[in-house]
Amino acid sequence: MRLPLIALLLSSQTALADPAEIVEASAKAQGSGDWNISVTLRHPDTGWDHYADGWEVLSPDGTRLGFRELLHPHVNEQPFKRSLGGVTIPAGLDHVLIRAKCSVDGWGKDLFRLDLP
Repeated sequence: MRLPLIALLLSSQTALADPAEIVEASAKAQGSGDWNISVTLRHPDTGWDHYADGWEVLSPDGTRLGFRELLHPHVNEQPFKRSLGGVTIPAGLDHVLIRAKCSVDGWGKDLFRLDLP
C-alpha cells in the first residue's frame, strides 16, 4: 500500500520530533489564591534553532492559568528548572495540568498533572 505524500511527511516529522519533557513540577501557595509554579524540563536543545521555549499551566477544563516563556536555549543545562509566580488558581481545584512547548515542534501532547498541596 502506498501512502500519500502528506501522510509520509507527517509520519516522518512525528518520528523525528523530540518534545520537551516535564520531569517534575511543584506548587506553593502565595496567598489570595495566587501560586508559584516550578517546572523542571528536559529537552535536547541544540541552540537558537531548536529549544524548549515555554510551558503553560492549565485548569482541568483547559483554561490557561499561566504561561512561562523561556527566552533562550539551555543546551548545557539539562534538565533545567524555571518558576512562574502569581498564577491565580480558582478555588476548589485540586490539581492543574502543565504542558511544554518547543520552538520547532510546538506544544507537546503530554499533559503533566500537578496535584495541589
